[in-house]
Amino acid sequence: MIRRSLWLLVPVIAFGAVWQALADDQLPPPAALPVTPGWVDEASCQGCHAEQFADWQGSHHQLAMQPATESTVLGNFDQQSLSTDTETSRFFRRDGGFWINTPDAQGKATDYPVAYTFGVEPLQQYFLQLTDGRLQSHGAAWDVPEQRWFHLYDGEGVDHHHRLHWSGAQQNADFMCIECHTTGFKRDYDPATNTYSSQWHALGVGCQSCHGPAAGHLQWAENGGETGTKAGAAKGFEQNRVGAADNQPETCARCHSRRMTLDNGYTHGNHLLDDYLPVILSADLYEVDGKIQDEVFEYGSFQQSRMHAAGVVCSDCHNPHSTQLRAPANAVCTQCHNPGGKATRSAIDASGLQARNYDHPSHHHHPVGSPGSQCVSCHMPGKLYMVNDLRHDHSFTSPDPLQARQLGHSDACLGCHQQAEDKVVTMFQQWYPDAQPRDGGYARDLHAARQGLPGAAQALARQLARSELADIRRATLLSELPSYPSAAAQRAVVEALSSPSPQVRHTAAGLLGSLTAPNQQISLLSALLDDPVRAVRLEAAWQLLQLAGEANVEPQVLQQLIAEYEQSQNSMLERAESQLNLAGIYQLTGRQAEVEPALQQALRQDPTFHPARIMLAQWQEQALGDPEAALALLRDSIAQYPREPSLQHAYGLALVRQGQRGAALQALQRAHELAPEQAEYGYVLAVALHSSGQVEDALALLRSQLEEHPANRRTRQALISYLRSAGNQVEADSLLAELAAQNPEDPLLRQLGH
Repeated sequence: MIRRSLWLLVPVIAFGAVWQALADDQLPPPAALPVTPGWVDEASCQGCHAEQFADWQGSHHQLAMQPATESTVLGNFDQQSLSTDTETSRFFRRDGGFWINTPDAQGKATDYPVAYTFGVEPLQQYFLQLTDGRLQSHGAAWDVPEQRWFHLYDGEGVDHHHRLHWSGAQQNADFMCIECHTTGFKRDYDPATNTYSSQWHALGVGCQSCHGPAAGHLQWAENGGETGTKAGAAKGFEQNRVGAADNQPETCARCHSRRMTLDNGYTHGNHLLDDYLPVILSADLYEVDGKIQDEVFEYGSFQQSRMHAAGVVCSDCHNPHSTQLRAPANAVCTQCHNPGGKATRSAIDASGLQARNYDHPSHHHHPVGSPGSQCVSCHMPGKLYMVNDLRHDHSFTSPDPLQARQLGHSDACLGCHQQAEDKVVTMFQQWYPDAQPRDGGYARDLHAARQGLPGAAQALARQLARSELADIRRATLLSELPSYPSAAAQRAVVEALSSPSPQVRHTAAGLLGSLTAPNQQISLLSALLDDPVRAVRLEAAWQLLQLAGEANVEPQVLQQLIAEYEQSQNSMLERAESQLNLAGIYQLTGRQAEVEPALQQALRQDPTFHPARIMLAQWQEQALGDPEAALALLRDSIAQYPREPSLQHAYGLALVRQGQRGAALQALQRAHELAPEQAEYGYVLAVALHSSGQVEDALALLRSQLEEHPANRRTRQALISYLRSAGNQVEADSLLAELAAQNPEDPLLRQLGH
């Protein structure tokens, strides 16, 4: 049985372009900043750290968020307007302030005052503060280099009904982004009044954002900086981890990563996965060779790099106070990659360095000073996000145009020379005749697994057997194992539960349900309830809760896991995702009266959060015994969101359960049309077609689905079964042979008589 990981429902993207608001045009008085023990004025650092403080002044970190004033607002608010494919906004001045007239949550044009600026280059966004205390960001942004307004979602149909509209729940600045643009931020949401009184110690990312509250450090300095005590060893920072090189990337990752939040902010001194859950290298976010695809920031790609493995940290290349590079252009790379083959710090493992002149045409084969001669052009290709923000990949891959063509990922050489791909491949092979993939075959083996190629299961096993494999890559490869079940796959997941990497342990905990029996799962998961890292404990708790109804989970174990899990969700009650998570907990633990209120609250907070609406319909049908109410809810939802495939799919399944097969087939067909890439929708539609007697249509759909998703075992099993029923044993045997080539140990082979 495969169970979902609940944490996929609470995504938080640091520095992202999405926020939320409700409409009103009167601002509340600003809340006084709290007097928090331990925090000091950032200017206190200047006396002893003048150079670092001077670097920080004017940096993107310092200016990350500022009050909207004449000196901070970069956009043109002199009666400017911006139209998208769905709506128009107007930017103007009034009463000495800056205003935006824009459609509200009901689509009515309303005036909103700008409270804060967000960022300074290459774009600047604007926060609007509403009467309920929350801050929102408008979808319009100011292009600083081009001096023009643009919209982050132009052409995507984003109106007041859309999930990404500035008035929707996905655009809540308090939850989504302010934490990474201020120092000492605490989100303060009151569920009783649905209001915010969030506060921060200081605007901008300051010294204490990374080093922690500095009152103890100041006291340590005033006492002469004694080192003979525990306080002296940490220089007065009780929970400071940023000084240790192996912890520095985690400190930066709090904001420079695609991650999900586990609570209300972070605690200095915690492991990253105590407060956040970074995503793995899923196919929708990263290319198969690990390069960035969607907006994932730097941490995930850097974790994969050979430089990370060698002990290189962020501050080896970047001045953490000014945020500028340590040296201009290629000089930042030749700190280590130089004719002497010596690393810039003794703590960096230099055994993999070659003594050669990399900054020479004999290496890069481009004219000196040209774009092609720059290290970043080949080893850190960039992508534009948020329309005009170029982000460089930090996995530091080497170009491989031949592999790129074979596997379908991007390549620096092919990206620049798009009109001469064949010539590029030939020249690359001539220049680097001995070039081999530097990833140990990771990209090729992952590609084989995702494409269901012959030897896919062996490819995963081969990679997972590597001792030097990056943790994030190991977690990613583990996540592919449910498509290739076997005794070996089961052993790999169980062994991963003891990994020193919490990210690997967390991933393995979520996979146990697909590869092991319930009793074994209970034993293995119960051991993780005392894991030192919170994300692992929470994942184990959720998986155990789902087992409670089908296996014997000790009552005291249930109480332990429920407490921490609910505490995490209760810290995020403003999120529809958390309300849905709590509804799931209430259902699993017998608190039936609390299920529907949580789901209703989820929909009040975010009407576009369709999983809550679908669960509510299922609850009405199955728990309350009112299928008509469930069908009415889904019909009304479809009328409001006619292009949402999940609603059509849920409606179709509900109609099937009520015996209305004709109408069900239409709804399931519509879901598949709206999201043909979703294998689940195609599979269910094929089953429905076959049940209705449309055998050839079902077979044709399953064939096309299997071509798109060759590793999908359920689709393959259904197609084999239907082919046998139709008397087509030859094609069925061929599909079985393909499965045997993918995974000779697949239990389906025995089940289907191969």
